[in-house]
Amino acid sequence: MDDSIQVLHVDDDDAFRDLAAEFLERADESITVLSESDPTAVPAYIEAEHVDCIVSDFDMPECDGLELCEGIRRDYPEFPFVLFTNRTGEEIVERAMSAGATDYIPKETGTHHYKLLANRITLAVTRYQALSHLGEIDELPGGRAASETPLDG
Repeated sequence: MDDSIQVLHVDDDDAFRDLAAEFLERADESITVLSESDPTAVPAYIEAEHVDCIVSDFDMPECDGLELCEGIRRDYPEFPFVLFTNRTGEEIVERAMSAGATDYIPKETGTHHYKLLANRITLAVTRYQALSHLGEIDELPGGRAASETPLDG
């Protein structure tokens, strides 16, 4: 069984993206982080690469994280999408969930929140793979049918 998880982290801040990738991979060795600065490139990226989950910032110049989430939801209604942002408060959480985000994790100082992020990513991906295995999701990114991706790899 292949337990590896490939995450696409979308954030326009290069330094933070690199740092987040390092801490997230340290928090869970089964996670590999790919980075993208341009949210408009994400749909094509999903098709070209094997990606299990998207982790996105909210504030980006091309489009915000909620717009990105809504765009992903049009093609992949159940694909794991975690909003990881400095924006906090009930309103942003409600907006994230309304846009279809799988989860919301606030960015905080320190490194302790990367373990939480890793756990939430793992849960979201595991759920998505289980639903795919059961045939409740018609098609996965890359044109793969759900029946082509059994849980045991």
